[in-house]
Amino acid sequence: MKKYDCVVIGSGPNGLAAAIELQRSGLSVLIIEAKDKIGGGARTEELTLPGFAHDIGSAIHPLGFASPFFRQLPLANFGLEWVYSPEAVAHPMDDGTTITLNRSIEITAASLGKDAKAYRQLMKPIVKNWEDIAPDFLGPFRFPKYPLKMASFGLHALQSATWLANTQFRTPAVKGFFAGLAAHSILPLEKVSAAGIGLVLGALGHVVGWPFPKGGAQSISNALAAYFKSLGGEIETGREVQSVSDLPDSQATVWDITPWQLLEIEGLTLPSAYRNQLKRFQYGPGIFKVDWALSDSIPFKNPKASQAATIHLGGTLEEIAQSERDAWQGKHNQRPYVLLVQQSPFDPIRAPKGKHTAWAYCHVPRYSTQDMTEIIENQVERFAPGFKDTILQKHTMNTRQVNRFNPNYIGGDINGGAQLITQLFTRPTFSLTPYRTATKGVYLCSSSTPPGGGVHGMCGYHAARTVIRDIFPDVKQRGTIVR
Repeated sequence: MKKYDCVVIGSGPNGLAAAIELQRSGLSVLIIEAKDKIGGGARTEELTLPGFAHDIGSAIHPLGFASPFFRQLPLANFGLEWVYSPEAVAHPMDDGTTITLNRSIEITAASLGKDAKAYRQLMKPIVKNWEDIAPDFLGPFRFPKYPLKMASFGLHALQSATWLANTQFRTPAVKGFFAGLAAHSILPLEKVSAAGIGLVLGALGHVVGWPFPKGGAQSISNALAAYFKSLGGEIETGREVQSVSDLPDSQATVWDITPWQLLEIEGLTLPSAYRNQLKRFQYGPGIFKVDWALSDSIPFKNPKASQAATIHLGGTLEEIAQSERDAWQGKHNQRPYVLLVQQSPFDPIRAPKGKHTAWAYCHVPRYSTQDMTEIIENQVERFAPGFKDTILQKHTMNTRQVNRFNPNYIGGDINGGAQLITQLFTRPTFSLTPYRTATKGVYLCSSSTPPGGGVHGMCGYHAARTVIRDIFPDVKQRGTIVR
């Protein structure tokens, strides 16, 4: 087989990012993908009916648009177009009240009544300092370049989401709105890192909005792959790597897989102490997901919800907190927090003329096989009476089916491991260089490394820079450093 400087195993956004950074630094790189189609969790298929395009994994990409690495790349030249809904996020309540996250802090705050001032005071510093603090929390643990600005952010981010909501806000609707943002962490809201994730996602709505790629998440993967190939990189699909003997000769291998998968690779010599650390890596709850082909747009009680591509369904802080707590405790909630996405009203090429697509998921215990379809549809119907009448066809995935779609989603965990405070910057092991394994020339670049889940490519970028520093110091300055 042909010899390469580096071989990247897996073509998810992080694998593609790692390969691009290595290739544009002057190295020869091969990507090997087990599936017939590239993209990992960023893929789009006709899951229900012909002409209805569904994002199988990721769908809304504020971090993808704001990624310090992706922003350096000429992805628009390779077909990537971004679409925005008028409002980034909507959070409906049972009384018909609906809070929306607008790109403008002032417009958003003006709709929050008694909590307007508190919201401004909470979000304005994060938005103002975003460009300075983002590179530090989108990477491994290190002393921040702007310590005072990072400390200001950390004062709130290191509180629990429930504590932050209850101490900062007065009205049930705004508390529930923040809970919906924080629940993207797939953590009990009593955990401290849930607040940080809620703050980041809220701030991103004001910094860049919550855009999504025209035509589907596959567009991100296709653009990254096309750019990589334009640099001279190579991709092989439909080739599963189960052993190091399946790989061509190279000086470094970069694995876009999670710790437990790395342990299963035959012939990969890892010290027993490091293996034991990987075995202790903690995965979080899974998801149950439903995709729908719809005859019409979703008929929300409050038309404001129709202005957002992302809708958080779950009502109050207490209800959402109980839902997330149950998933961690191995229980199935009957009124779960549901993350609902509707892109087709703003991206009509997703469905035949006059028709629509939507998807939703809720968090469930890892490896759950319980069918949550009716429960999820009841939650949508709760805030959009008549929704069920618009369903033409549906496609469902329980946690095991989610895991089969993407082997990185262990037990249905789409974050590549629990985003606990102990696993934010030191995942998968406690190390200042978490991308480097204990075996020379073997690296991890998946979302099981910092900064964790999300389509942003920063795990892959930082892994690639580690490879270059370790193995190819003579080309260290040829790539662009993201700081």
